[in-house]
Amino acid sequence: MLIPMLWLNDFCDPGLETKVLEQRLTMTGSYVERVYVHGVTALEHFVVGRVLSAERHPDADRLTVCTVAIGEGDTAQIVCGAPNVKEGQTVAVARPGAVMPGGLKLKKAKLRGVESDGMILAEDELAIGTGHDGIMELDPELLPGTALEDVLPIATDVLELEITPNRPDCLAVYGVAREVHAATGAPLAPAPWDGKTNPEGELPGFSVEVQDPELCPRFTLRLYEGVELGPSPPWLKARLMAAGQRPISNVVDVTNYVMLVSGQPVHAFDADLVSGGRLVVRRARDGETITTLDDVERHLDDRMVVIEDDAGPTSIAGVMGGSRSEVNAASTRVLMEAATWNGPNLQRTSTRLGLRTEASGRFEKGLSPELGPEAQLLAAQLMEEVCGATPVGGLLDYRSPSATGGAPPEPGPLRLREARVGALLGAEIPRGEQREILLRLGFGVSQAEDGLDVTVPHWRRADVTREADLVEEVGRIWGFENLPATLPSRRGVSGRLEPAQRLRRRAEDALVGRGVSEILGWSFAAPALVDRLLLPEDDERRSVVKIANPMSEEQSVLRTTLLGSLLDNVQRNRSRGTEDVRLWELGAVYLASEGELPDERQHLGALLTGRLRPATWRDPEPPVTDFFAAKGLLAALLDTLRVPWELEPAREPFLHPGRSARVLVAGESAGWLGELHPSVAARWDLERAASFELDFARLTAAAVEVPDYEDLTSFPAVRQDLAVTVGDDVPAAEVVATVRRAGGALLRKVEVFDVYRGAQVGEGRASLALALEFRAGDRTLTEDEVSQRRGKIVAALTEKLGAQLRG
Repeated sequence: MLIPMLWLNDFCDPGLETKVLEQRLTMTGSYVERVYVHGVTALEHFVVGRVLSAERHPDADRLTVCTVAIGEGDTAQIVCGAPNVKEGQTVAVARPGAVMPGGLKLKKAKLRGVESDGMILAEDELAIGTGHDGIMELDPELLPGTALEDVLPIATDVLELEITPNRPDCLAVYGVAREVHAATGAPLAPAPWDGKTNPEGELPGFSVEVQDPELCPRFTLRLYEGVELGPSPPWLKARLMAAGQRPISNVVDVTNYVMLVSGQPVHAFDADLVSGGRLVVRRARDGETITTLDDVERHLDDRMVVIEDDAGPTSIAGVMGGSRSEVNAASTRVLMEAATWNGPNLQRTSTRLGLRTEASGRFEKGLSPELGPEAQLLAAQLMEEVCGATPVGGLLDYRSPSATGGAPPEPGPLRLREARVGALLGAEIPRGEQREILLRLGFGVSQAEDGLDVTVPHWRRADVTREADLVEEVGRIWGFENLPATLPSRRGVSGRLEPAQRLRRRAEDALVGRGVSEILGWSFAAPALVDRLLLPEDDERRSVVKIANPMSEEQSVLRTTLLGSLLDNVQRNRSRGTEDVRLWELGAVYLASEGELPDERQHLGALLTGRLRPATWRDPEPPVTDFFAAKGLLAALLDTLRVPWELEPAREPFLHPGRSARVLVAGESAGWLGELHPSVAARWDLERAASFELDFARLTAAAVEVPDYEDLTSFPAVRQDLAVTVGDDVPAAEVVATVRRAGGALLRKVEVFDVYRGAQVGEGRASLALALEFRAGDRTLTEDEVSQRRGKIVAALTEKLGAQLRG
């Protein structure tokens, strides 16, 4: 929603700098996406001028050399290309130094050899209209040299607001003015319809029939005669242009102006083109067609609503009018319609037709039926003032008799308890201050024994339905930023993190502390991802869940692995010059299931690529990412979480066959680890990358929340080295596991510190050097005890793994 400050100030002028107002509105819930200037800048160079002479250019038939008075005793020579420029006109002039709407800074120029010291302006060159056929003619009473900003609204700051769906009242200038009034305390002018009433009586020659009251709770109609169609005055055009609307004609501009001020869309029919003088609101028929104002033939179905006359459909209700009854240059009688439509039905109609308009965007959020008569009051004032029209008859006002489909009876007051405000917000806001806030927002307020009785205005009735909503209104205007940090008041609950939350934080600390950056990836993926990862047909990760209304084909299914989003982010970073990338993510993956909902799981994944550390003059070629770098990061993570883990050889279709493993947690598979297969890495423009992905629920279940500690002992350890040869196909992890089992309780530590392959150990075999540490907690071990354990270790390795002891 675009809110020009010059228009907002008509109703509420906060007297604040725009940046200050932007921050205040954002903090009270009306988020301001940006602020920009509409129109021209360097306003001191825009003045009123008077054409003293206008002579044909000596070398150009379509140019005129004008002498223009621009102040007392000050003139300028300006070459003008407008066909309507003539002596004696009062005009708008831009002097050198002026900055035009497109950002162009005006300079002195020569046009066909004649110097031009400025421009005589058309309305589009000031962004206050679209006319470019000729220059603007101003009031001849104006004095040359008068600042143009004092005469025309040639510049204004514009607030671009992001309005949430529950606040359609803020899709109106006056609605935002109410918010500014509430947030700043600045005076609020009465609404343009306040204190006025629509005339009662029949509408001569016209009738309305509503066949589906559920879809049309209210329908109002007024008739105007003597309409003089033409351009709108500059003040109206300027406001529409600044709000993002293109001026068309005074009647159409009035409808847009009313919508932007009140939030209620209105539609103008040429009364003489309404066949039979009878309008019927009904459901469309399957296959029925209508040509809309944009000259496109639309095909309808029976869940859409149309307004028809005796000749057939004349508009798609709440979306767009039809071309057959459009107001045109010959129109002298206008029917002004302001109706209320069922929001969900309008949203579906707009989506089905692929036709989204300013009107449908408001109706689909659910407008109050009371807005229609208010909009008619404002439209009547403007039709008389701008179009010279005369209202005829009264207001034809249909209201649905259905309590659910039409305007519900006005609800009773809501009780706002003073104690409840303090309990929910964590701050004591005086009752008088609560009352003042609600009054500024337009609520009715009366005193109650324990708080306030609050009556909700019609424009907030769909949003504020309970006491908690009133507390929110008080809190946001009082200032959520002023609330103290407090914990929710709950019995029997302490302010501590859940075990899974503590585990997540430890995981974050472990990964971030090792230079790995967190990402938040999309839960959506492209259907082709499973093929890019070479997943076979029987892999459960190919069973993707399709999204009913995807944003694009590339985000049309739910992801079954984190690897895709990690690879996409690494590719994006590398394409922008960051070669060494280390990322991790903790997020949901979704597997198809037989139930209504997919099987949602929380996974933790990491991806490393590039060098392990930056190059220096001492180390110009540092090592690059490989299997062991990812394994080291995995070990740091799982050890920090106090999760018992081990690896076993395994293959994943997207991993290098000889550099991949399955991660076992408490003896069960919890994920995978490895280097990416070269053909997979190449699809993301990578040469080498290593990754792992784990089921975080399995980590949570296996993590040791409270670790056991044992007393330090003063008895020394006995350290020995052992070298054995085994077959190349025997994993080092299996060797270590065998040594641990055979070593018993006295073996406290075993590590592989060297691997050798060569002629001395024979082809197809490898030599592993193991560091063993023996220790007892209650005594110093003897040489015989250690030798006995060492012998059992050698025997177990020989018997179970075919190992040979090296001398």
